[in-house]
Amino acid sequence: MRTLPGIRLRFANLIAAGLAAVTLGVPKLVGAHEYWLSFPRGVTQAREPVELGALAGTGFRGERKPFSPLLSVRLVARAARTLDLARAAGIGDFVWARFAPSDGGGAMFGYQSDFSPIELPGSQFDAYLALEGLDAPLSARRSSHVTGPGRERYRRCAKAWLDGSDAARATEPLGFPLEVVPLERPGAASPLRLRVVLEGRPLADALVRVWHSPLGANGLPLDPTQRDSVGALWQGRSDARGEVAVPTSEAGEWLVSVVHMQACPDPALADWESTWASLFFSRGREPGSR
Repeated sequence: MRTLPGIRLRFANLIAAGLAAVTLGVPKLVGAHEYWLSFPRGVTQAREPVELGALAGTGFRGERKPFSPLLSVRLVARAARTLDLARAAGIGDFVWARFAPSDGGGAMFGYQSDFSPIELPGSQFDAYLALEGLDAPLSARRSSHVTGPGRERYRRCAKAWLDGSDAARATEPLGFPLEVVPLERPGAASPLRLRVVLEGRPLADALVRVWHSPLGANGLPLDPTQRDSVGALWQGRSDARGEVAVPTSEAGEWLVSVVHMQACPDPALADWESTWASLFFSRGREPGSR
C-alpha cells in the first residue's frame, strides 16, 4: 500500500501474460459502447475511503475493466490538489485506486485512454452512427455511397464525481480532448446544467445521452454487472454554447455520455476517429424518503 496526501493506492500483482491483449471497452455490438468510471462498493458516508474502477457495457449495465498502462494516457483525481493516479495504479487490477478524502470538498476523477482500433460491418457501423447521433459521418458515408466496413479508432475520456462541498472541483475542466463539464455540483439539484467541450471549446449540436440506476433497498448502488441493461432515460442536443440541462431529480447513480467523430487524419490507421466522454455521479435520497 502506498499513501499520498488524501489518497491511498494499492499496487496489483503484475499480469505479464496476455497484457497486450487487454483492451478497455471494445464495442463488439451496436449499443455496447458505454464506458464509465465509478465506485464499485458505492459511497456510504462523506469522507470515507472509496474504490475507483471502470466499467463498459450496454446502457448502464457494465463489465468491470482492468487497468492497462498500455492504453492509459491520464488517470487523475482533482481534490484539494490534482493527483496523478496512474503512477501507482495496478496493472490488470479491477480496482484502479483507493481514495481517502482529506476533506469534505469532493473529488473529480478522470481517465483518458489512447486510441484503439475497431472495424465493424457496414450495416452495423451505420446503425451505430445513427444510434449515437453522429449525423455528419453517416451523411458522408451515404453521400459517397460507402457500404463497406467502418474502420474506426476510438478513445475514452471518462470522469466520476465523488460528491463534496467544493463545486469548483467539479466545474473546472480536466483538459481532456472531449469532456462533459458540469456547470454546477452534480447531484445537488435538478436539472443539472452541463457543457460539452471539444479541444477546449464548446461543442454545439452534440447528442447527450443519460442513464439512471436507482439505489437498492439498503441505500447502496445496485451491482452494475447484474442489473438490467436499460435504454437511455433522456437525450438531447447541446445548444450553440455547448450546453444542455439534464433532468436528474431521482436518487441513484447517473451516467452522462457523448461521442464525437471526425475523419481520421491518417487514413492508413482508420477512416474515422471517435472520442467518447462520460460523466458519472450519484444523487442521494432526500431525508425521510425510501
